[in-house]
Amino acid sequence: MPAVTVPDITILPRVDTNPNSGKNRPRTVKQVTTAPQGFEGEGFPVRRAFAGIDLAELDPFIHLDQMGEVEYAPGEPKGTPWHPHRGFETVTYIIDGIFDHMDSNGGGGTITNGDTQWMTAGAGILHIETPPEHLVVSGGLFHGFQLWVNLPKAQKWALPAYQDVRAHDVALLASHDGGALLRVIAGEVVGANGAHKGPGRTRTPITLIHATLSPGAQLRLPWREDFNALAYTLNGFGSMGLERRPVKSGQMTVFGPGDSIIISADDKQESRMPQMDVFILGGEPIKEPVAWMGPFVMNTKSEVLQAFDDFQKGKLGRIPTIKRPSDLHKIHGTPEELQES
Repeated sequence: MPAVTVPDITILPRVDTNPNSGKNRPRTVKQVTTAPQGFEGEGFPVRRAFAGIDLAELDPFIHLDQMGEVEYAPGEPKGTPWHPHRGFETVTYIIDGIFDHMDSNGGGGTITNGDTQWMTAGAGILHIETPPEHLVVSGGLFHGFQLWVNLPKAQKWALPAYQDVRAHDVALLASHDGGALLRVIAGEVVGANGAHKGPGRTRTPITLIHATLSPGAQLRLPWREDFNALAYTLNGFGSMGLERRPVKSGQMTVFGPGDSIIISADDKQESRMPQMDVFILGGEPIKEPVAWMGPFVMNTKSEVLQAFDDFQKGKLGRIPTIKRPSDLHKIHGTPEELQES
C-alpha cells in the first residue's frame, strides 16, 4: 500500500493525547456494519461503505465507495462514462493505481498513489473518471475511495470547482506511541504543538484521515465534539473505542458523542496485509432535508426532478472535445493553473 509512507515515523509531530487538553470523553461505538459488494460505472468492483447506516448518522456525508482492491489483467481496467452531478462534492482518493478525471468545467488531471481529486459539482457539472490508456493495456493494481460530501442549501448553486490534492501535500502525524501514521487529507488534527491542517479546501467543515496502525498500536485521536465520527477499516484486524469492539476489513464504525476516538490494532495481522488501515472521517452535520436520486443531491424532490430536466436540456455543461486529461493544459493551462482558489 504505497499511499504516502515515511522512512522514520518518530520524527513526525504527535497527536495531542494530553488528558488535560479537553474534556477527554472517548466516543463509544454506536454501530458496526459490513459493507456489501457491488459494481459501479462500466463494471469496477466497489464496497458500499455506508450501507445499512441511517443518513442522519452520516450527515454531512452521503455516499462512500471503496473501489477495489483489485488486480486487473490486461484489458480489464474500467471507469465511469460521462455523467452529471449537482448539489454536492465528490472526493476521490487513490491508494494504489492511477485514475484520470475530466469535467465540463475544465478541471481534471491524473492522480495516483496517495493523491486526491476534489470536485465541487455545485450548480451542475459533467465529469468522467477512467483508467489511463496504458493501464488498460498493461493491467495492474487499483484501490481507492470515492466520497460524496453534501453541500448546504445556500451552497448547492455554487459555481463548479476542482482541486488537485497531491500526496506530498497531505499533513503527516504520528500517534502518541509512534505506532500509527496519519495522513490528514482535509480538516485538522490537534497535535502537541498546535493544529495540523490537511490541504483539501472544504465548503462543508469536515476532516478526512487515512491512518495506518502497526500491530498492537493504539491511536487516541482528538475529535471535534460538533462533528460526527466514522471509521472504515480498509484492511486488518482491530477494535474501536474503549470497549474494544472488534472490527475487520470492510466494516464501518459509527461513533457516539465525545471529544476523542480510540482505534486499536490487533497484535496479529495477516501476512499479506501486515498493518491495519483505517479511513477516518467526520464533519459538521448540515441538518437539512436531503432529496437524493442518482447523481443529484438536493433538498427537495422537485429540485431533483429539475436537475434531471436541466441535464436533458444540456444545462449542466458540455463534454469537452479533448480526449485525455493530459491534454487539458493545451487548452486551459498547466495542472497548477487549473486548481481552483
